[in-house]
Amino acid sequence: MSHTSGVRQAQKQKTRQALMDAALVLLEDQSLSSLGLREVTRAVGVAPTAFYRHFRSTADLGVALVEEALGSLHPMIRATVAPDEDSAERIARAVELITGHVAAHPAHVRFVARERHGGVRPVRDAIREQLARFAGEVKDELAKDPVSRGWSEADLLMLAGLYVDQMLATASLFLETLEAPGAPEEERRRAAETAARQMRLISVGRRHWLD
Repeated sequence: MSHTSGVRQAQKQKTRQALMDAALVLLEDQSLSSLGLREVTRAVGVAPTAFYRHFRSTADLGVALVEEALGSLHPMIRATVAPDEDSAERIARAVELITGHVAAHPAHVRFVARERHGGVRPVRDAIREQLARFAGEVKDELAKDPVSRGWSEADLLMLAGLYVDQMLATASLFLETLEAPGAPEEERRRAAETAARQMRLISVGRRHWLD
């Protein structure tokens, strides 16, 4: 690759990322279905026609945001159920990882929470596909745990789905504490306790499923 083409490619990637970042800011106060590409390009300071050099539509941009929000989380999700610690330590680690991610990326969490059941089908499908991947990866980790001995593939996948759904619920709960007025530290502490109790309930049920 020549120096000129390398610079051009870097600039193109920079503009693409700027469009995604601007869209994420605009989506703090609206849904993707109401977002106009002119709003996004105006925020970045480029012509509306420049949008189409990077995305086919706002739905395509939304799918890219899903990948950015969820695509890098697969190692973290697997780590929350890795069978190398006891249940209490695993739950504490899961809550810590989730709360840390929400604090670092609140806009991404809010976007996924809103658009998971939003009006843009390609984005809903992209979120569903990512969550299905999470469930499959969690299932593979759960299968390594001696507690899972004797479980069917279908039951393991069902359990994995419960864990993934609970992680999403925990992320949404912590997002609410970030936005709540008053004493956020106390709110976060209570949210952490609630999340840990909910995950513990799943773990208790898991240990007695084959009884």
